Amino acid sequence: MKGGVARKRFGQHFLEPAWVDKVLRIIAPQPHDTFLEIGPGRGALTRALAASARQVVAFEIDRDLASALRETAPRNLTIEEGDFLNVTVDRIRALVGDVAPVRVAGNLPYNVASPILFTLTDLYGTGLPFADATVMLQREVADRLAATPGTREYGVLTVLIGRRAKVERVLALPPGAFRPPPKVRSALVRLLFHPPQPPAINESVFQAMVQAVFTRRRKTLANALRAFPAPNGLSPADALAEARIEGIRRPETLNMEELVRLADALVPETR
Repeated sequence: MKGGVARKRFGQHFLEPAWVDKVLRIIAPQPHDTFLEIGPGRGALTRALAASARQVVAFEIDRDLASALRETAPRNLTIEEGDFLNVTVDRIRALVGDVAPVRVAGNLPYNVASPILFTLTDLYGTGLPFADATVMLQREVADRLAATPGTREYGVLTVLIGRRAKVERVLALPPGAFRPPPKVRSALVRLLFHPPQPPAINESVFQAMVQAVFTRRRKTLANALRAFPAPNGLSPADALAEARIEGIRRPETLNMEELVRLADALVPETR
């Protein structure tokens, strides 16, 4: 498809044909696969996926691009115009039908990449049968996804995505892989979805606590926990003692198991 001027407000950078082949080989679509694609743009990757997979549903926020894609779409390609961040579980089920699992691909707009990743894991948590997601991201976001405790990049994105997906960095993409070239380097990342590991007593409490303490990541846990009133009324000191974690540590030093243990200590007992 020709045309399709990149729009800054949508964070559009279209993947060059030479790089489409490299990305497609990594995704390795199979004839029985159903894909959700986020941000098809001009459709270079979209058409390649549709040529190899059973079904592709592509979400495009740009009405002009969506219209142009729809004009030449093969029978197994559905163009859904709108913002993926507003999609509902029922709408996705209506679009893909009764299939499992569903694979995800996309060249995510840099300005909303993190919210889209959170949306994907939230949708998976509601029962959508996502198997994996292979997405292009700003390298800084990829670094945060793959970060380890104690590093500058380790934070809310690392923890909340890592709860439901194994993260694999599979390809580095230079600015020249896109038109127009972005001012940053990019990376192709694969998320392999799985149930929350380790499980928490209350996922909502876990997520809220992580959000709260990481807003004060450079403070001690004893101080950072003051940003999150414990649902069961425990003081920060008592909650830390219950979780067997020293209050002088900082939030960014806690691994996933320790964060879950701390969140579990804050959950009211049910009788």
